[in-house]
Amino acid sequence: MAKFGREGKKEVPAFTTASMSDIVFMLLFFFMVTTNMRETESKVMYQLPEASEVAKLERKDLAAYISVGPPAKYLQQQYGTSPRIQLNDSFRTTDDIRDFIAAERESKSEADRQFMTVSIKADQDVKMGIITDIKQELRKCSALKIMYAARKSTN
Repeated sequence: MAKFGREGKKEVPAFTTASMSDIVFMLLFFFMVTTNMRETESKVMYQLPEASEVAKLERKDLAAYISVGPPAKYLQQQYGTSPRIQLNDSFRTTDDIRDFIAAERESKSEADRQFMTVSIKADQDVKMGIITDIKQELRKCSALKIMYAARKSTN
């Protein structure tokens, strides 16, 4: 019986934190891989026009976005309320569209360049003259695949 007897109180082993850093880094890596980061901040306000026929864009990574509309409320004191063109994160003119399209093409792989689509997100109250100017510049730089962003009509 002496073999199974207690020889004093034993201490509880300390909580090991060695594997905690591995778990934290695994979670961090998981969220970095699965999270989509917003590439550009919208500096213009736009209410998309309604459309009767709507199709989804197949590959959003092959799209270049041009936003047209009045500046956001916090920028109206600086830029006014007239419609502006936003390329990436800054306001630009129609003269800058060629450089923007060239940079977007260079960022795509050689095989995907032919499938690049230009998406125009314009406010429904924007004058058609601005849209026509944008289309003329896109035509000059051979960006002929154009998609107009719209919302599905409620009817």
